[in-house]
Amino acid sequence: MNHTATPRALTGAQVGIPPRHIDFRFSQAQQRYFFFDQNPLASLVFVVFSGIFPPGERFFMESVRNFRDRITDPVLKAQVSGFMGQEALHGREHDRLNDFFRERGFDVDLPARYVRFGLRQLERFSPRLQLACTTQMEHFTAHLAEQWLTDKAMAASSDPEMLQLWYWHALEELEHKSVAYDVFDLIGGTQRERKQAGWLVGFFIGLPVVAAWLHLLVKEGQLLRFKENRRGLRALFGRGALISEVLRHMPTFWRRKFHPSQQETQALEAAWRERLFGAQGDLVDVYRNPKAAA
Repeated sequence: MNHTATPRALTGAQVGIPPRHIDFRFSQAQQRYFFFDQNPLASLVFVVFSGIFPPGERFFMESVRNFRDRITDPVLKAQVSGFMGQEALHGREHDRLNDFFRERGFDVDLPARYVRFGLRQLERFSPRLQLACTTQMEHFTAHLAEQWLTDKAMAASSDPEMLQLWYWHALEELEHKSVAYDVFDLIGGTQRERKQAGWLVGFFIGLPVVAAWLHLLVKEGQLLRFKENRRGLRALFGRGALISEVLRHMPTFWRRKFHPSQQETQALEAAWRERLFGAQGDLVDVYRNPKAAA
């Protein structure tokens, strides 16, 4: 009697999307405004980002999970598994970072509340449109990730220890930047739905993020520090600056023949994988599952 072994399913690591368990450690001596040369306005953007990532990552995963049963291609199945694993770990590590922020008196729950409200509004729409919104937000985070990995001003003025978490997160955002879109494409997602998603994300997520940022500035007593705030705005929105460079790429999402792979970051990803996880990588000592992710 012949027994044919069932082929083992591919893993996320085998398709280039390995979920990496990293044991990040943050110095208890860390100063409060550690990004952009101790500038509160610019630093609070990262408090907002960290606050919104855990609920945001959960929304991303659920919107893809809604269509997981339609995926028959083994490679895309493995890519989705890797995407899920990476996003879950991002949420976990930002939860830990948020605890660190709370210990320093930041109301990191405030941006989370604002964004959870916005996400609840998006959940009122069809699963297809929720997935379209995820592809829009993944487009934003992919370009944000590229800026994190290439912005020299941020690297020069930020705490090196704290940057490691953002660099790890950014690398993995680039590794899985196409996954949600490929699922959206598989179910017949349209340009019209992408355009609708742009408006929905801008209104229900973009506005709450800005409101939370301003609210934190008020709570920190920083809103009327005009000179410092001008410096922070230049760091974020000046010519060639972090956020302005990300916003410059947003309109490409609405092109008829858009695909995330058009953002060519393969060389950047390879360089950062070596820098973080190579033999002498910055994160080798705190990397907990290198064999599983190899």
